[in-house]
Amino acid sequence: MDYYIIIYFLVGLLQDFVIALYTRLVNKGAAISSAVLSTLITIINLAVIYSILIRFDSEKSILAIIAYAIGNGVGTFIGVKFKIGSLMRK
Repeated sequence: MDYYIIIYFLVGLLQDFVIALYTRLVNKGAAISSAVLSTLITIINLAVIYSILIRFDSEKSILAIIAYAIGNGVGTFIGVKFKIGSLMRK
């Protein structure tokens, strides 16, 4: 297994964990925290797309996309289950 598959999985996990937290913060009206996370999410999205487009052939890019997508699913699950306590305060 190539290391890039693990890296894209972990990046996907991190991204959707942050998206889940972002969604919860928006729901609570935490404008500054939401804006910071929105910026981070955009940077991650664009960096991943750019990286996949310039680094891989079609076969490896499909594996990277699948690993990234699985990481997204795991990150969403963890983000929903994670208790953020003090972050939820306005």
